Amino acid sequence: MDTFDKVGKIGGKKAFSFLSEFKDFAFKGNLIDMAVGVIIGGAFGKLLDSFVKNVIMPAVSLVMPGEQGYVDWKLTVGEKTIPYGLFLGEIVSFLLIALVLFIFMVKIVGLFTRTKVEEEAAPASLTRDQELLSEIRDLLSKQSRPTA
Repeated sequence: MDTFDKVGKIGGKKAFSFLSEFKDFAFKGNLIDMAVGVIIGGAFGKLLDSFVKNVIMPAVSLVMPGEQGYVDWKLTVGEKTIPYGLFLGEIVSFLLIALVLFIFMVKIVGLFTRTKVEEEAAPASLTRDQELLSEIRDLLSKQSRPTA
């Protein structure tokens, strides 16, 4: 006897109905697709973050004056220091992720949806039967109007 059967006997029809609805919801294609997208998005974010920290920001450190890397960049005001190097790295990481998302979501997906909308918006050409019916309709409407 599986869990659904046990709960159905204990809680009656309501419990079984609830579990059945939950099962239908949890295993819908859209929900699983979204979960896969979130997992891939998280992995992609880590990949871009590593790219920024290990490639881009060290390259920026090379062109900046001084011997220290971007991690050690700080602003000293009196006795206080404000470490801004890591924050700049996070800004670059955010901008890079935003750029990739913009290119993918707005440009690539927009290209496909725009093409689909244009196909749907294009008027369907009339078949020969439809053209003949339109002509007959027009002739009948002319005949039924009183002449002035």
